[in-house]
Amino acid sequence: MNYVFHSEAYAEFKHAIDRYESCSEGLGYDFAVEVYSTIEQIVAYPKAWVILEKEVRRCQTRRFTYGVPYAEEPEGICMRHQHQL
Repeated sequence: MNYVFHSEAYAEFKHAIDRYESCSEGLGYDFAVEVYSTIEQIVAYPKAWVILEKEVRRCQTRRFTYGVPYAEEPEGICMRHQHQL
């Protein structure tokens, strides 16, 4: 199954990477790796997490206090922005 980032979700993701990187060198990279690992779980098991609102679900990362909101769409998984809930 394919996945895409909604444009606002991608901007939020990039901002979070920069924020973690400003805390400690390399932490932004670690965060990005963790988010992509979480996305792999979402793609493998898209119905595994609870629906938050309408069709939007959220999968929590393991290491960081960051949840990845997403929706299953006909063309694949769409990563959503936190404020799209």
